[in-house]
This record gives sequence, C-alpha cells and structure tokens, in this order.
Amino acid sequence: MLMDIATEEFSHLEIVGATIQMLLTGVNSELKNTADESDLTKMLDGKAAKEDYIHQAMINPHFFLLSGGGPTVTDSQGIPWTGAFVNVMGDLTVDFRSNIGAETRAKMVYENLMAFTDDPLVKESLRFLMTREVAHFQMFEAALESIQPNFPPGILQSDPRYSNKYFNMSNGTEFRGPWNEGQSPEFGEEWQYIEEPFKHVLETDGLLNEELEGTERTEEIVQQNNKSLSELRRAEIESANTDGIMQWHEFNPALVAENEDGESPKKATKSKRKKAS
Repeated sequence: MLMDIATEEFSHLEIVGATIQMLLTGVNSELKNTADESDLTKMLDGKAAKEDYIHQAMINPHFFLLSGGGPTVTDSQGIPWTGAFVNVMGDLTVDFRSNIGAETRAKMVYENLMAFTDDPLVKESLRFLMTREVAHFQMFEAALESIQPNFPPGILQSDPRYSNKYFNMSNGTEFRGPWNEGQSPEFGEEWQYIEEPFKHVLETDGLLNEELEGTERTEEIVQQNNKSLSELRRAEIESANTDGIMQWHEFNPALVAENEDGESPKKATKSKRKKAS
C-alpha cells in the first residue's frame, strides 16, 4: 500500500508540473502579452500596477532567471523542497496519523487552488488530485484501524494519574464539552475538570501526590500492558523479517558469489572469455 500510494504521488508531481508548464507557455518570449491577457492583470488597478507586475516577474530570479519561467520544486513562498519535509517516527500508528494529517492539508490546498482559477481544465485536474487525497486519507485510516491496539501511539501506556485531567488554564467564558466532561474517547475514563489549577498543584505537592480518579486503570495494569504490547510488537517484527540475506530484487546468486579460484564474478567472466578465445 505504501509503495502504491508513493508511486501515485510521484505521478501527481508530474501532473502538477505539466499543468504549471502549460500555464507558463509563452512567458519567456511574450511576457508582456501574456500578462496583458491574464486574469490577474484584469484585476490590477491601472497601467502602473500592470507594469509593476511585469517588472516583478522579470526580476524574480526563481521565476525568470533561475527557472526560465518553468516550474520549480518550491512552495508558494519560494522555499525549496528538502528532506526535512519527511517525518518518520518508526511506528506505523504514528506515521499513519501523520500521513492522514498530510492528506488533509493537501486536500485543502487543492480546494483553495480551485477558487483561484476559472479554467475548466485546470479545475478538472485539481479536482482529480483533490479526490485522490481523499482516497489516500481513507486508505491510511483503514490501515491504522487494522493495527490493534493503536492507542496511545507507540508502546508505553500513559500514567493513569494524569491521563484524564483537564486543567482550566484560561480566563473568560468557560466551555464544557466532550473534551473535558463525560468519558474520554479512547480510554473511556471520566474527565476530571480542575477548576483552579494553581490551587490543585499546591494541594498535591506539585502533582506528586495526585490520586487516581475516574479511571479503572492502575499502575500495575499499565506496566502489564507495556510488557504484553512490547512482546506483541516484537513478535510481529520478527515474523515479518526473513532469515538469510535480504535483497530487494531476485537475481542469480552466481553473479555475486566468488568462484572457486577466488575471483570476482566480473573478473571470472573476463578470464573465461579469454580462455575461450
């Protein structure tokens, strides 16, 4: 699934790049005429504003000098793409949630872009890309649900003394809802609303003497769950690994094994050819 989605995302880059390239057709040789006919110019107020737009386009190194008017791998502010955008935590429940968030933001980017164009074909392309983000969202969501248990992320469970505490840390109108009253959605614990956090901290000696309230979880249960889940995840990882040499592609082992004379396969092949000649 991950390889399939990743491959499709590369194709999305091609679609976006091709769309931008077609929209920029004629920018180099007919920059002024292109600007005159653009929807943006129609919205500009007066000749001075239009000339300023042309001037900015011509002196912008990312747009004109460095890329020659072609698309660049940057965001809307000209910041180039780097590996820093790749976030991996080594836990599938974390990575799937991160991917769901990324698909959500990508969907909204396409939705916002559709509001900035009247071109029906561009809108059709953007709608297709937006729809695929929605599809990927559901795929990651389904994959996350297939991992049980998947909350909290990782292995270690949360401390039951603090997992259901809600601290009223702001001034003004107090709002109550499922985030601070009733049961918590994952553990089913009763939310404990701390009306006066400062007073509560003093009474519990800096929360060191916090007592269990509104939960059936205990420290003993938590430690048992930590151990059992750790063993479960370890077994899953070990079962997924194969014994022996791991390889991403199947090929003839003879091509990488040394022959009886100790020669490398490449040298051995050359020597056999010489003998044959």
